[in-house]
Amino acid sequence: MQDLDLPTGVDFPVLGMLLLVAALVAMITRRVRLPYSVGLVAAGLGIALLAPGRVPPLSRDLIFFIFLPPLVFEAAIQIPWKPFRRELPLLSVLVTIGVVLAAAVVAGGMHWLAGWSWIGAGLFGVLIAATDPVSVIAMFKQTHVDRRLHLLVEAESLLNDGTAAVGFAVLLAIATGGSAGPGDIALRLVGTVLGGVACGAAVSIALVVIAGRTTDRLVEVTLTMLIAYGSFILAEHLGASGVIATLTAGMVVGNYGFLGSISDSGRSGVLNHWEFVAFLVNSLIFLLIGGQEAGVQIGAVLAAAGLAVVLSLAGRAVAVYPLMLAFARTRLAVPWAYKHVLFWGGLRGALALALALALPESVAERGEIIAVAFAVVAFSIVVQGISMSWLVRRLGLIAGEN
Repeated sequence: MQDLDLPTGVDFPVLGMLLLVAALVAMITRRVRLPYSVGLVAAGLGIALLAPGRVPPLSRDLIFFIFLPPLVFEAAIQIPWKPFRRELPLLSVLVTIGVVLAAAVVAGGMHWLAGWSWIGAGLFGVLIAATDPVSVIAMFKQTHVDRRLHLLVEAESLLNDGTAAVGFAVLLAIATGGSAGPGDIALRLVGTVLGGVACGAAVSIALVVIAGRTTDRLVEVTLTMLIAYGSFILAEHLGASGVIATLTAGMVVGNYGFLGSISDSGRSGVLNHWEFVAFLVNSLIFLLIGGQEAGVQIGAVLAAAGLAVVLSLAGRAVAVYPLMLAFARTRLAVPWAYKHVLFWGGLRGALALALALALPESVAERGEIIAVAFAVVAFSIVVQGISMSWLVRRLGLIAGEN
């Protein structure tokens, strides 16, 4: 496996400061009814401006191998299999054709209107198609929206991330001199996806069986940590999708492990543990994003950033509205209010930044792509994140308020 680009040392005073800031921001934003992700980004930006060099830098491997596995796993263990299976035809269309359409809109626009090369525009289109509605899901938990809407937003985002990561890896391989024939591309895609599923299933089933031989909830929690990170690292080591592996592993634990292999006390312990881990990781991610924003020269790419924001919204609209019309006369028909939430709630986040930071120096627009990606992520977190609560209330989707 490749050497990881992680911080060489841990500055514990800085880490403690960041955790204290995260706790205070979470308390304040809850009082003022503001998405905590917005408050954390603002706090990270403020720390970076007031104390330059104190906020650790983001890197692709820090996001990919430290932050991403627990976020994917925590969301996956809470997705029930039966409703997920029922929605799978709809979700499959959204995360395959939808991602391709969204990426194509962005890539075409950045090539023709911003003058980027096709490979640079294509890579940016794929990475920015990855959604991360963390603040939206957090708001759902507080406001109790319909379960189907919650499932559609969360499951579509997880599968969307997997598709975008796979597509990016394939396109990057082509850009760096890999085989580019249609058959080779299709084979690579299938192998990456199926390999991820196989790795996730193998690691999770093996460790869930071990968990079934104990009722010690601390051991059970430890085994789920191994499942989350082990499935991701194994898949990446074998050239498969770590995101899909951890998604698969999480669903195995949440739907099979909780049915008997993991004890009743262990189940509550596992859920509480992963809720805390997700809060911790999300807090650090958003603080670091804010800190990184302070060093990004947005002014130099302001026109491209504005264009990318418009194109990413247009691509998301194309990926949601037309495709869902195809299910209008089926049992999977989606209300217009849900479509609006899926469209506006398709925020960009950590995965898009991780993929942007993974671009090789050989991509001519690498620096510009990273800066523009940060701008799009900042827009989605702040503008879309703040307005989501208003939109959900305006659409009458909160239980007890309609």
